[in-house]
Amino acid sequence: MHIQLVSTDKSLYKLCRETLAGFRGNDWILNLGVAPEGASPDLVIWDCDSDVPLPRELDFEQERKNLFLASRKKMAGLLERLPMAAMAILLKPVNKATLRAFLEHAAARHEKNRSMDIDALWADRDEILQCLLHANLKLQEYDQDRTNFLARAVHDFRAPLTAIEGYCGLILGQQLGPITEEQQEVLERMQHSIKRLSRMATAMFQLSIGRQVDRRPNLQKGDIEACINQAMHEIAPFGHAKGIRLSLHMKPVPQALYFDREQIEQVLINLLDNACKFTPKYGSIEVRGYPYFWERRAKLKTAITNGERRTARLQAPNSFRVDICDSGPGVPSENLDKIFEEYTSYSGGQDRSGGGLGLAICKLILNSHQGQVWAESSEAGSTFSFVLPLVQQEAHLTLMSEPPHQTLRAGA
Repeated sequence: MHIQLVSTDKSLYKLCRETLAGFRGNDWILNLGVAPEGASPDLVIWDCDSDVPLPRELDFEQERKNLFLASRKKMAGLLERLPMAAMAILLKPVNKATLRAFLEHAAARHEKNRSMDIDALWADRDEILQCLLHANLKLQEYDQDRTNFLARAVHDFRAPLTAIEGYCGLILGQQLGPITEEQQEVLERMQHSIKRLSRMATAMFQLSIGRQVDRRPNLQKGDIEACINQAMHEIAPFGHAKGIRLSLHMKPVPQALYFDREQIEQVLINLLDNACKFTPKYGSIEVRGYPYFWERRAKLKTAITNGERRTARLQAPNSFRVDICDSGPGVPSENLDKIFEEYTSYSGGQDRSGGGLGLAICKLILNSHQGQVWAESSEAGSTFSFVLPLVQQEAHLTLMSEPPHQTLRAGA
């Protein structure tokens, strides 16, 4: 299946590439940019927010081969110009799950068209599906309204939490008068709970605006060991309350490591908090940091037809890896990839099938750093790991310097 993405947005190309990489049993080619003259793609994805020429008109058959990505402010103009596009519009920012549903339908239709002619039954089915896709467009609008409301509400929720934390600090510093040891212990516990609520509110806010705002991390040369120590210090009270043994084993970083300290501390705190939550009383949590060779494109399971991006032959360390190993119950293997999704439900108790907000925000932050986070499980417990590129600037330049007509082929 030949798919043409007409866009100048590299992040959108990456999203389409990752979505297609998860398909099974389909051969496809993804091209970026305006299709060459005479080419006849099986599906054209139009980014209406890019500076690209849109088709002048569409008939019903052409409409079936086009998908339009548009922001709400441009949707009215698009429908006025191309009324037949109403059934094939995705609102930006694009939701990965919705994009996957549209692409899967296009792939299934393509396979059906190759094997036999469309009969009356399939025609009726397509009409019903078009109605469902139109309803889906409305649901996308409602979802964006809900997300915007949630972002505003959480933003307002953070202000009183910050004020309460400040008041606790004043009392603990005895600036308003002396306090007893018992009062100090209670106030310290209160302050830790307030920090935890603040982190949850921050995570909800970042998830709400994550797809709508291109927020690049403030990359600076940093000390990852100091970052880990700070996160362990913040999480220590929760571990000590359960008698959990916390340990750290670090190897030197071989070269410069660039990251946003505040965001990576948030990742570490979220992962350590998750480990403390599921580790039983008197269990153990071990944090390991070491240089690591990371094949960045191994997860795609595809071969990229570009000589400059072949798999590295020399497996010298190109990233720094951090493992957080706990002695709690393992994560079911079928859920290892799902627990980092923001819409994964949490089952509660000792069931780690649902990741919650903490793991979703970890994935959001690591993606913005061009890194990766994942989980592994065994009878001994669970290990949550993430990697950061050793030279972040080079990784970023590699992504941004891809040629405009990049081609990606699915593996056999």
